[in-house]
Amino acid sequence: MATQADGFSGDDGASAREAVVEAALGKLDLDTKARLLAGQDMWSLPAIPEIGLAPLVMSDGPIGVRGVRWSADDPSIALPSPTALAATWDPALARRAGALLAQEARRKGVHVLLAPTVNLHRSPLGGRHFEAYSEDPYLTGAIGTGYVQGVQSGGVGTTVKHFVANDAETDRFTVDNLVSARALRELYLAPFETIVANAHPWGIMTAYNTVNGTTMTEHRYLVNEVLRGEWGFDGFNVSDWTAARSTTGAVKGGLDVAMPGPRTVYGPALAAAVRAGEAEESEVDAAVRNVLRLAARVGILEGAEPVVGEVPGEIDGVALAREVARRAFVLVRNSGVLPLRPDAKTALIGAAARDARILGGGSATVFPDRIVSPLDGLTAAVDSLTYTVGADPSDELAAADKGFELRAVCRDADGTVIGERSLPSGHLQWMGDDLPAGVTHETLHSIEIKGTFTPRVSGDHAFGTRGLGAFTLTVDGTVLYDGVQAMGDESDPFEAFVGAPLERGKATLTAGEPVEVSLLHPLDKSLAMPLPAVIFTFTHLEPRRDGDTLIAEAVEAARDAEVAVVVVATTERVESEGFDRADLRLPGRQDELVRAVAAVNPNTVVVVNSGSPVELPWREDVAAVLLSWFPGQEGGDALADVLLGAEEPGGRLPTTWGSFEDAPVTQVTPVDGQLPYTEGVFIGYRAWDKSGAVPSYPFGHGLGYTDWTYESLDVTGTTATVRVRNTGPRPGREVVQLYLSPNEPDAARPARWLAGFASVTAAPGEIVEAVVELPRRAFEIWDEKAGAWAHQPGSYELTAGRSLTDGRVSETLVA
Repeated sequence: MATQADGFSGDDGASAREAVVEAALGKLDLDTKARLLAGQDMWSLPAIPEIGLAPLVMSDGPIGVRGVRWSADDPSIALPSPTALAATWDPALARRAGALLAQEARRKGVHVLLAPTVNLHRSPLGGRHFEAYSEDPYLTGAIGTGYVQGVQSGGVGTTVKHFVANDAETDRFTVDNLVSARALRELYLAPFETIVANAHPWGIMTAYNTVNGTTMTEHRYLVNEVLRGEWGFDGFNVSDWTAARSTTGAVKGGLDVAMPGPRTVYGPALAAAVRAGEAEESEVDAAVRNVLRLAARVGILEGAEPVVGEVPGEIDGVALAREVARRAFVLVRNSGVLPLRPDAKTALIGAAARDARILGGGSATVFPDRIVSPLDGLTAAVDSLTYTVGADPSDELAAADKGFELRAVCRDADGTVIGERSLPSGHLQWMGDDLPAGVTHETLHSIEIKGTFTPRVSGDHAFGTRGLGAFTLTVDGTVLYDGVQAMGDESDPFEAFVGAPLERGKATLTAGEPVEVSLLHPLDKSLAMPLPAVIFTFTHLEPRRDGDTLIAEAVEAARDAEVAVVVVATTERVESEGFDRADLRLPGRQDELVRAVAAVNPNTVVVVNSGSPVELPWREDVAAVLLSWFPGQEGGDALADVLLGAEEPGGRLPTTWGSFEDAPVTQVTPVDGQLPYTEGVFIGYRAWDKSGAVPSYPFGHGLGYTDWTYESLDVTGTTATVRVRNTGPRPGREVVQLYLSPNEPDAARPARWLAGFASVTAAPGEIVEAVVELPRRAFEIWDEKAGAWAHQPGSYELTAGRSLTDGRVSETLVA
């Protein structure tokens, strides 16, 4: 089993590594073992020189590898959001993305990525869905498998997360999700099971939440009996940060590492529990064995050959980020206006066209060394382009960014400077030992964010703070605020310590003329975070121009153009880790802007810059709608590639898009601490089918720039072969999707489900074949009485087509 779990079928070193692991384990005393499982700081496990174990370093990494510092001094490649990666429907591309992130991890000295996130889009209101893949467990498992294979092919470990049913953010630390055994198996556990079977991940991360009365860091049944026992997982199990609550509960529940260290439920508390007879040393040994196995696999345990001896060749991260973005764009509507001519007089409209939102908020944040906005990309590609703001998605202050050059100055209690660091923006987030050289949490008394600000526009600029405690805010020599912010009523502990951005004053500034800015923040030890951390933000908002005027300017620009391209977006206060969404509307007056532009220009193209579904109430009034997700650092150039036809939009919807009013599953707020998953196995398109409501755009939908004819579907055994012809004018790529539905309807089962998919490319007039293996699991359900998978015999309709609702050819099967 060890050979298989290392993730490479030809790995002959697994047994040798196991011998090294056992020898190292035998040299450790109880206290050392307990200390290893507690972690040594925010991101790493301690070195143990006596057995040749180096520190094991972890990093957040779904879309880029930040490393252990919240700093732009060591930039990271920023790939498109995981929803975008899933929209490619291409596990091979996910594997390449993973290989790139492994390359980034090695460069930053990181051994394990805290990714991928394979929780499901149970409800469209999930605030963190941009970091997960899909509403469908099969597609999620396929993309996650590719990602894990790619990362681990570079010798870097993964932790598939968040195990399990961490499908919303509201009260995520305390919520008890009540999920039936069948829904757990068929939906929420399914992606984890697929990835364990096909990619053999070296790690898993257990979630904050509770499932059916047991917190996940102590869930012996799901971890020890299902994950390790039934599935054969032999990697390490790390808690989500601060999730572990009980020493004995965690070790008996199968948790290997409680992060972050050094003060966790493990360490001395674990050693004491063993000596008191409350835990077995064999349980500690099992956890240490899993950690040492991981260390051996990544090459930091002396005497053990790493799984990957020779890493893959160098990958061009900029080129791959651009490729993933354009392959992920989903064209959901096109009346013929796309692709555009480069000489077409074009009006580009929208705040998000200038200030690109490339990723969602929270722990996935990275700092690339460049960001190509839609304005940048289209300016370089279009002969005649005008730009207007039109409508800003937010009138809320955000972290000081454009025009600011900032650094953080650290002082001790005497006012002596003890360290400095540059800041990528006005948001400061130092966790654990992520402090400037020479600074410790004990000596740190105050932090001053200071530097210069060069305004882009003249007028009254608003400045403010986000965070708790005392602040003194100074702009151009004038103190705008000197006061104290108390804690609010936010439910998420991290959100509570940060709070909402608050305006503290205004300053009248002139475009192009730099001014000095400063935000002084003395630390209040009584407001300490649950873990060693300093988090606060210097915020800013440009002068608020009259909304009617902005829309009027956009309308005039659109009226004078052949084509209008409107970029609409969500904000970090809509999609982020830490909270869920209240609705699916675009913020601000963006819907009004689109309608006004479309009324004067029939060739209006709307680009939707969001990580997960939003309502598109004007979709039938515009010529084209292109979903760009959070497109990563190269999104602007990728957008130009697609809009002008150098590349076709390659994406298909990984999640149903529809209105909040019609969405079948919208309950994400617990009642009395519990959130029942009353919908059972009916989420996503399964729930839309059951409800009878018609979404705006169905699961799997996406248009290209050519046409396809499905000529035949042949099934031999479990192999389906679909013949398709490119009947359009240009080469293209098609995602052939296969859906299975029982011919005898059963109210307890979905009407249809994704059973397989494959991509094909073809030149005009060319016929190609997509060959898809139908998995046995597609014909099974989880029998709760038997506690086992049960084959469901009978007649099924297998349909191949372009989306869930666009079937082209079908065949009857008898299972």
